[in-house]
Amino acid sequence: MAKKKEVTVEEKLRALYDLQLIDSRIDQIQNVRGELPLEIEDLEDEVAGLNTRISNLEEDVANLETDIKAKKNGIVESGELVKKYTEQQKNVRNNREFDSLSKEIEFQGLEVELAEKRIKEFKAKIEQKKEVIIQNKEKLAMQSEHLKHKKAELDDIMNDTAKEEKLLHKKSEEFGAVIEEHLFNAYKRIRTNVNNGLAVVAVERGASGGSYFTIPPQRQVEIANRKKIITDEHSGRILVDAQLAAEEQEKIEKLFS
Repeated sequence: MAKKKEVTVEEKLRALYDLQLIDSRIDQIQNVRGELPLEIEDLEDEVAGLNTRISNLEEDVANLETDIKAKKNGIVESGELVKKYTEQQKNVRNNREFDSLSKEIEFQGLEVELAEKRIKEFKAKIEQKKEVIIQNKEKLAMQSEHLKHKKAELDDIMNDTAKEEKLLHKKSEEFGAVIEEHLFNAYKRIRTNVNNGLAVVAVERGASGGSYFTIPPQRQVEIANRKKIITDEHSGRILVDAQLAAEEQEKIEKLFS
């Protein structure tokens, strides 16, 4: 069986820095998108909520109009009964029957008054709800237009960067696969713990990129020798020398040009 090629520390450092360059570019693309996806999600929720509210209010109006119709029918029925009882009073045989019919007529009159009162209340509620519907529809139109613009803005960004981002993710996976697991996990952990996502940085003007703490000359020599993985004692970032960084930067730029 052929012996597996030994990967040198320098090769590991180059692979880590390549991965960092690629992941940093992905970060830049995602930063351009910024909060747009979340803004769109919030707007979609708001638009859905407004549509539901308008639908519920319109259903309330329809129910109130049905109630008004029922009350009007009740008024007509009461009017018919009043006519009926008034006609019957002409043919009563005694005062007791007359008084009984009078009470029925009076009751129907009260029913009409109550129905008219309820109709007035229902109409007031309808007007109130219609006003709220108008306000909600105006807000819905405004937020729908806002959502349309935000989606168009995101689509423009996605169209501009989708192809590049897809290629970057693919290359990120490829470079990540050649780095041994414990190093790759350390890289991901550092990226998570630092604000700018820089887990691998170059030494620039005697200081660590990203944190800018001065590195002692002897330490700089060790980093330039590329014989072991060295981290910044202040930030925990993996350090590479400026020449290696420049070479890998040029390589990655050519790769994506």
